[in-house]
This record gives sequence, C-alpha cells and structure tokens, in this order.
Amino acid sequence: MLVIRPITMADLPALLACAEESGHGFTSLPVNEEILAGRIAHSEESFAKSVSTPGTEGYLMVAEDTKTGEVAGTTAIEAAIGLDNPFYTYHLSTVVHSSRRLNVHNVVKVLTFGNDYTGVSELCTLFLRSQWREGLNGRLLSKCRFLMMAQHSARFDKTVIAEMRGVSDDDGNSPFWDWLKEHFFSIDFTLADYLTGIGKKGFIADLMPKLPIYVNLLSPEAQAVIGHVHEKTRPALHLLEQEGFTCRGYVDIFDAGPTVECDIRNIESVRHSRLCRVEIGQPQGGIDAIVANTSFEGFRAVAGEVDVLRDAAVVTIEMAEALQVKQGDLVRLITQ
Repeated sequence: MLVIRPITMADLPALLACAEESGHGFTSLPVNEEILAGRIAHSEESFAKSVSTPGTEGYLMVAEDTKTGEVAGTTAIEAAIGLDNPFYTYHLSTVVHSSRRLNVHNVVKVLTFGNDYTGVSELCTLFLRSQWREGLNGRLLSKCRFLMMAQHSARFDKTVIAEMRGVSDDDGNSPFWDWLKEHFFSIDFTLADYLTGIGKKGFIADLMPKLPIYVNLLSPEAQAVIGHVHEKTRPALHLLEQEGFTCRGYVDIFDAGPTVECDIRNIESVRHSRLCRVEIGQPQGGIDAIVANTSFEGFRAVAGEVDVLRDAAVVTIEMAEALQVKQGDLVRLITQ
C-alpha cells in the first residue's frame, strides 16, 4: 500500500532519485540537490504555516510504500504561482487579416507572451516510479490533491492549472524550442528547462520575443507540436480531463505543451468528495476509493477498498493506521 504524506528532509535522496528518473522536460524536478533541499524546506514551512489566503506556499508530498518504506513517487501543489518568480506562458489565439477591396480573408494563429496565470494554484511534480505504476497508485498521486483542496479550500485559488509536458525526443530535443533556439536563444532545450527549474528565469525576459509570433512563420515541425503532450504524459492529461480540466489556448513557452485549467469548485473530485466517519473493520464487497484524513500538517491519503454506508466508511485497520485515524474520526473520500 502507498500512503501520501508531506515530504521531509529525510526524503531528499529519494527525491533526487525521482528527479534523475523523471527525464527531460520535467521542470519542477531539476537534478540539483541544493535546489531540491530548498524545495523540501519550503514545503515543511508551508505545511506548518497558518494560512487564510493562498500565497507563495508550496506543498510537496511523497508516496511511501508502507511495507518497504521506499518512496514511490511525488506530487505537489503550488498555492499561488508567479508571486515571487514570474510565470510565463504563450496564449494561442486567432487574428484575421481581411480586405474587402481585394477579396482577401486570411485567418492566422498567433502566440502571445504573457503572465496571465499569476496568482492561480498549480498542480505539479507528479511522478510515479516505474515499479509502482499499477493499480490505483497513479490515481492516488493525482486525486489526493483534490481531497486536500476540498478540505482546505482557503489555502488555494479559485483557478487551478496544470502544465503538461510537451513533445520532445529521448535526448530532450523539442521541435518547438529548436525554432526558438535558432532565432532567439542559442542554448539547448535541456539547459533552458534546467535553468527554469532552478529558478533562474531572467534569461526568458531578456531573450524571449516580446511581440506576438505568427504560428505560420514557425517551422512545420514546431507548428505540429503546439498544444500536444509527451507520450508519457498522456495518462496524466486523461485523468485531468476526466476531472473537468481543459486547455484554453495556453501553452508552455519552451515545448508548447498545453496548460489545462479548471475552477476549483468544478473539479469532479472536489465536487463529489464526501466526509465520512471511520469504522474500522473488513469491507464486504467494497468499492475502490481514495481516502484522506482531515488534517493538513499531518495530511495522509491512501487508495483501497472501502464500504460506504450513509455517513460512515468501513476501512481496514491497515488503512486506518496509514491515515493515522481511529474509530469515529472524519475522513474525506472519493469513490472510483
């Protein structure tokens, strides 16, 4: 069984291993021990902080195997992005060039550089190591964040986004970045992605073209990947789409992967989550569920079979121990 819990500094070696395994394009997990240690320290401060409105808090969690103690993956939420470091996007929109006199009417796409998502909450850093990619583990890593948001909504913005990894090859080459590199940056995608991951974003403001880019002027290869995801990201995108997330034309400035968004009140798992009192026992013909305790600093979430009887949830003793709850305590759950 995996249990989701807040990360601690003791998890640094495991987080570094996750960063190494995640590959190119995973900006929020740079292979840099100092940066990752700083992110853990910031998360520990954030979980301990008393909060009434979202700010610069970052909540980083790990999935721990209850049998072996190994860290199987990570998941996180940024409470409000772009407040301490700029958060850049491209917005894909349409412009019309038309002349009645010449009977010419051309519809073209443009990419506009901006910071429209400043202050929104972001789902990020979801990574599950390959040996645990089975059963409900992937859903647990993704959906536990919605249970946290439903229970502690004051800590998060009304709009929630997630950046999806864009198309790149096994060596980290992005067709979209290759075009930008040729004309504006002169550095490799992997270096640009790494610099962003460690917070050194000044080069973006210095070198990124400020005026809208006409999409039809890009290379055919760059045009073809705008708004598309990396093949390894498709399952994560599918889960978010089932939750109600959709792309409204915003894409990543490096690989053109889509950014999806949803109003927190309309996220399916937030809307349909429910509070139940714990009954410890053996579920009989139970249903699959993601279950979280109602603590914040001591947040825990697991996946497994439960019996839901009116306002009660029958969970096994193993699940109760992992959640750090006892008979009669409240838990929040969503059924699968």
